[in-house]
Formats: sequence, structure tokens, C-alpha cells
Amino acid sequence: MSPDDAAPEPASEEPEEAAPAETDADETGGSEPVAEPATAAESDAPDADETGGSEPSAAPTPEASEEPAEAPKAASPPERKQDVVPGADLEPIAIGEERELSAEERARAEADEEERAAREARAAAAEEDDEAVTPRAVSVPADAQIQATGKRKSAVARVIVRAGDGGFHVNDRTLEEYFPSTLHQAQARQALVTSGYEGNVDVRVRVHGGGISGQAGAVRHGVARALTTLEPELRGDLKRRGMLTRDDRRKERKKAGLKKARKRPQFSKR
Repeated sequence: MSPDDAAPEPASEEPEEAAPAETDADETGGSEPVAEPATAAESDAPDADETGGSEPSAAPTPEASEEPAEAPKAASPPERKQDVVPGADLEPIAIGEERELSAEERARAEADEEERAAREARAAAAEEDDEAVTPRAVSVPADAQIQATGKRKSAVARVIVRAGDGGFHVNDRTLEEYFPSTLHQAQARQALVTSGYEGNVDVRVRVHGGGISGQAGAVRHGVARALTTLEPELRGDLKRRGMLTRDDRRKERKKAGLKKARKRPQFSKR
């Protein structure tokens, strides 16, 4: 190997020595910016001192030192009940189809209807008794015989009233035998009970035409008219109760093309 070839080796070592120098410079340069925040803090410090000198801090007051009282707890809102549909827990009732009643069931239903009407009649009679004329001793001439005629629907009743002990006969039969229903019995006696003549006169009636209900109404009408003839002062009271008025209501006749008086056949579009 020649001496010229060995000369460049020291040159290659110089960059290696320069590298540590650069590293030291980098370390020195990196440490310099660290001192800048401290300088900024020092520059701000005089301002703070000036401010503190011009405005002294206020001493803490006892009120400020006290802890604020606890605020009262707000009342918790009541729990809202869930909306419940009325009757939601009920089971639906199944309604079966209507069936035709047998003869026994119809008879039983009619008997129940008559019994209900009888109860209503007794209740009405009880109310009328409160408003009835006070019972009084009435004198009827022994030879007196008052005749009158009563009508209702197509029934006609010929009534004869004379002095007696309260007998009541219709077509030669007692009232209870001819009118088994208590409703019709009360209707026939209504004029006597209202006027106070029940038990003081005998009543005999000949009635024909119509049905049982119409005949009972005709008997009441005839007895009321006979009593007004016997004692005219009773006219106002009996008239006010509607016993002297001829009830002209009757069944309405059937119309051609209709099932009944006003009932029409069911309309069918097709």
C-alpha cells in the first residue's frame, strides 16, 4: 500500500468529530426555548403587582364564609296512574238468537204482565186513596134507583145504583167472578172508592160487547155517571180524575198494503 492511499483516513474521521458538535448545538438550542415561558411570566408579574397595589383584596366576610343553606327538596310529582279503559276487565255477554216462545211460555209471560199491571194498579189506587174524598156517612133514599150508561171502545154497560150494603154484580155474577184480574176489579170500583160511596150502595150492571178491559172501563164510566146524578157535588172531583170523560181510544184499523195499522213490510232494494 502506498503513502498516498493512507492519507485520506484522517479526513474521514473529521465528520465523525463534527457530528458530536452538532449534537451539542442541537441540545443547546433545544434548551433555550424552555426559558421563554419564564420570561413571559416575569413580564406579567409586575402587572399583577400593580393591580394588587391599586385594588387591595377584600377581606372575606362571615356571610361569605358560611355555607349556603340546603335548598328545600322539591316535592316529587305524584305517580300518574296508567289510563284504564272502564269495563276493560269485563267479559262480553253473548246474546243468542231469539227463538219463538212456546204456548206455555207465552201464557207465563202474559200472566207476569198482568201481575205487573196489577201491582201498578194497586200503587195507583194507593196514591188515589191519599187524594180521595174523606169517607163520610151518606144517606141514600131507600126507594132511589139511579140508572146510567157507560161506554168504552165497543163495550156498553147499563148501570143501576140503589141503596144497599156494598154489593156489586155484573151480568148476575159477582165482580170477582166476572173480572178475575185485580186490575179490572179496581178499575170498576174506582168511582165508588173515590167518592166514598163504597159499602153504602148496591151496584148491578149489564154489560155487553168488547173485551174484558173495555167492559171494565165501561163499568167505571157508568158508575161515575150514576153517582153524579145521585150527588151533583161529586162531578168536579170525578171529572178532574177523568172518570166522566168518554174514552174514545180504540184499535186503529189495518191499512191495505201494510202488515198492521202502521207497520210496513221490510224494504228490499233487490
